Amino acid sequence: MNDSIKQFLDSAYEQAMTKASGQKIISSSLPQELKDLLDCVLDYAETAKAVMTVVMTSLVYKCLNPAQDIRKHQQSIEGGYSGRTFDSKYITPFLKEKKFPAMAESGWLTRSLEQKVPYDCNYTGAITPKKLKSAFLNILDYTENNIGDAQAMLDYLLQGLIIIRDSHNILLARPQNLTITSIIHLLDLHFHTKYKAEGASRLPVLAIYAIYECIIGELRYKNKELLPLESHTSADTRSGRIADIDIVYTNTQQTCEAIEVKFDIPINHNIVETAIEKIQPVPTVERYYILSTSPIAEVDKNTIETDIQRVKNTHGCQLIINGILPTLKYYLRLVDDTGIFINRYVDLLETDEAVKFEHKTTWNNLISKI
Repeated sequence: MNDSIKQFLDSAYEQAMTKASGQKIISSSLPQELKDLLDCVLDYAETAKAVMTVVMTSLVYKCLNPAQDIRKHQQSIEGGYSGRTFDSKYITPFLKEKKFPAMAESGWLTRSLEQKVPYDCNYTGAITPKKLKSAFLNILDYTENNIGDAQAMLDYLLQGLIIIRDSHNILLARPQNLTITSIIHLLDLHFHTKYKAEGASRLPVLAIYAIYECIIGELRYKNKELLPLESHTSADTRSGRIADIDIVYTNTQQTCEAIEVKFDIPINHNIVETAIEKIQPVPTVERYYILSTSPIAEVDKNTIETDIQRVKNTHGCQLIINGILPTLKYYLRLVDDTGIFINRYVDLLETDEAVKFEHKTTWNNLISKI
């Protein structure tokens, strides 16, 4: 990251932290109309990360380059600049570093924001809801017409993000001495609550990872290691992994077991074929699990049985398809203290970037009803 830009971002963040740390209300002298527009962006910061990212990119760029019309967000637009490049290099890494909502690479990698026309009142990108689109375009328009101070608006946005982030750092319940039946029921409810926020599909992955943390080094997992979880958005092909969870031999670091986790997706022939494609180049993998909260697709059962036998005969790997909850129930029987599993799961809920505030408060609410 360019040192001067990093210094600017860090300085803006520190100033916002001084005002917002431990507070619940943003401190600003901006006109109420502008506050309302920025509040709208903050309200959708989690569900419309791309819009928030583009707003922040635009404001930061305006602070550093006052003469630039930030509505002209692409170099292909006359008099424009590359907002996507600036975002990818500086803003998205900054957002991730500060644990703010962030896109995987850039806010411009969405159809609603990538159109090669200025962000003016005629912009046709399908930004939803309508009030967010209006807020987004008005923020940039006000900035260009000297109604809004870019530095003050950036400070407002940063304060809001800090307050939202810090409010998410809630203390999670860690119940002990629960029966296995109670734990399975609790996890089922936690997985399948109707959430507004994205990320619920990550919860079963964390639960499976937590149970493996409990048994790694024991039983058949002696002399084996559990690799750290990859980001929720990382593709296996890019990360070099063959599944959501990989276990390797300690001495060689070669994969010996892998677990692919599906959330409310019936296991069908295509999913199995994809797994086999990942297995074939890895001669050391002995077992490959495909676990889902949904059963095998009835129409594909016979084909899948043939697939399982084929990979066993040609590769030697055991391809095992099962439910997530039955698998957890089985492994929990092997753990002396189920409280260890609960602690591992909660540790992951607290630290995993895909887990949102809503998932955490739901966990506590469910515990309170036990």
